[in-house]
Amino acid sequence: MKLKCLIIDDEPLAQRVLEKYISELPGLELKGKCSDAIEAMDVLQEQEVDLIFLDINMPRLSGINFLKTFKNPPMVIITTAYTEYALESYELNVLDYLKKPFSFERFLQAVQKAEEKKKVEVDPQDQNNEDRDFIFVKVNKKTINVILDDIEYIEALGDYVKIFTAKGHTVTYQSMKGLERLLPIHRFYRIHKSYIVSLSKIKSIEGNMVHMRNETLPIGNNYKQGFFQRIHPA
Repeated sequence: MKLKCLIIDDEPLAQRVLEKYISELPGLELKGKCSDAIEAMDVLQEQEVDLIFLDINMPRLSGINFLKTFKNPPMVIITTAYTEYALESYELNVLDYLKKPFSFERFLQAVQKAEEKKKVEVDPQDQNNEDRDFIFVKVNKKTINVILDDIEYIEALGDYVKIFTAKGHTVTYQSMKGLERLLPIHRFYRIHKSYIVSLSKIKSIEGNMVHMRNETLPIGNNYKQGFFQRIHPA
């Protein structure tokens, strides 16, 4: 599985160097380049990103202050010409701190940290869920059992997700990515940054909208091709 990357740097030369390095590693996929953190916030609303290459000294909002806006940020590798921010950045749990100019070998070392962390986060058992009939989720101070057949769709709400069933809904403090890994891939599909649907619960599809029992949900542009390939396999 490739790591989806985003470059945030106001220097065109630095962007080009990172783009070249990323292109040389088959395990990385560049999803975008931004010249400042404000622009990056818009991109992150539309794109799922695993790893950010982040400059610190940028117009409008510094990389450090940008990191402080996240509760659950993607993995971050700092890329900067300055060393005085290293301690503060590590306190924000960045993976690595690359001082410009850095070599491809040093870049590779940082990326390997990201790949190792991703492997730890993705439990192989979670990738083989085809026989699973239920999942456990945390709700307040309890852990409850949710039957997969009952789930109609799931909605992301910032750091929470809301699981909708015919009986109502359950709100759990969990990332959308984490919950998606628990679900059998042949029964559920993510149609939007904010929505996962149970394929068997879809009533109809019209244009870029999916009609469920009591709700109509949008199909995101970044998910459209994969979704229609799933429901209309070649």
